[in-house]
Amino acid sequence: MKKIITIIVLLICAPVCFAIVDTTKVSINEAVSIAEKNNLDIQSSRLNINIAENNIKTADRLQNPGVGVFYNFGQAGKGNPQQVGVSQTVEIGKRGVRKSLAKSDHNLSIRNVEYLEFDLRMDVREAYTNLLAKKSVRTTMREQEELLTKLLEQAKYKHEGGKVDKIDVLQAQLLLNQIITEVNSAEYEVKTALYDFNRVINSPDGFYDTVEDSFTKEYKPLLIPKPDAKMPDFESISNDAINNRYDIKIALQEIEVAEKNLLVVLRQKVPDFEVSAGYSYQNPGQSGEPIFKNGAYLGVSLVNIPLLYNYSPEIKNAKIKLEQAHLNYASVENKAMNDLRKAYEKFLTAQLNLRTYNEQLLSNSKELITESRKSYKEGDTDLTTLVTMEESYRMITVAHTYALADYYNAWNAFIREVNNEQFTVAPEDV
Repeated sequence: MKKIITIIVLLICAPVCFAIVDTTKVSINEAVSIAEKNNLDIQSSRLNINIAENNIKTADRLQNPGVGVFYNFGQAGKGNPQQVGVSQTVEIGKRGVRKSLAKSDHNLSIRNVEYLEFDLRMDVREAYTNLLAKKSVRTTMREQEELLTKLLEQAKYKHEGGKVDKIDVLQAQLLLNQIITEVNSAEYEVKTALYDFNRVINSPDGFYDTVEDSFTKEYKPLLIPKPDAKMPDFESISNDAINNRYDIKIALQEIEVAEKNLLVVLRQKVPDFEVSAGYSYQNPGQSGEPIFKNGAYLGVSLVNIPLLYNYSPEIKNAKIKLEQAHLNYASVENKAMNDLRKAYEKFLTAQLNLRTYNEQLLSNSKELITESRKSYKEGDTDLTTLVTMEESYRMITVAHTYALADYYNAWNAFIREVNNEQFTVAPEDV
């Protein structure tokens, strides 16, 4: 019965276990390129530009003409003419501003797509970094599992030689079992991050994985400066950010759209001309005295005169929308500076923490654990002391990995707020 249950469980789990075997290793730049070309959400958003282009043609349209016939029947036709002709409404001062508004909407669509594309590139970078961080934690846990396996072997060897009590073996086994569960959790975290990474890329053409399996000392492949790189002062960064941020550009474009929309609404109050032309004639035998003479006619009318309705509600709403656009711009700019300062300070803190780990904590803990393992092997210390040191060392190494991840994520967050993917520190500091 147990064997049958085991087989059923394996069959159920098999698709999950092997679903992510076929992956394509890509660098961060390759991942960004793939997402830009194949991301389904971006492809959908780019269609808005095509819609806006068609709207320009719609706004530039001429009014369609009309065809009319005026025909008299019976006695009404005697002495009265029949008419057939066309009419054409000629807009005054409307078509040009309507087309200008459509062009501004088109530019706004382009700005929105540019922002979505930038946002996608940053999402890919962050997902790539997060996956790499999870892999690094898994690598650290696997290394700890390997070391604790050796520690258990040492404890067993000493116990068999009568040098230590069985409690050392049990304690080492307990510690190993604990790290095994953490390795399993780390494996799950990697798989989750892998799916998240591919969800961001959102490409139907493949399943992708990072080239690297853990963080390395080389920061350039991930487009990140070294921890000792000196950042420029905030004032110079903020000035550039105002000019680069897509949300500010979009807010400015929305003001332009609102201004032109107000102009379009105001022009609705301008009357239009209706021109009509045709041919006037009378059927034989229906002419009175004097005989009606056939001929062409031309008429001009002033239409859409704003007497009964003067578009006051539309004008008020257009003015309100313009005011909203100005308020939105001020709000976006204010929030942008706060978000940028927050990201700037976060990166400086992450940079300082990583330097502390690299220059002090990590090297000191490595030296300490090396001496502790040597001391236990030679019988100078007991297992309890070594276990305490192993726990401390594991905590520091895992914390160092998370400090690396925080550093990478803080840089990505900073670049997102600066809205400048080409942002670099001074070359001598990179």
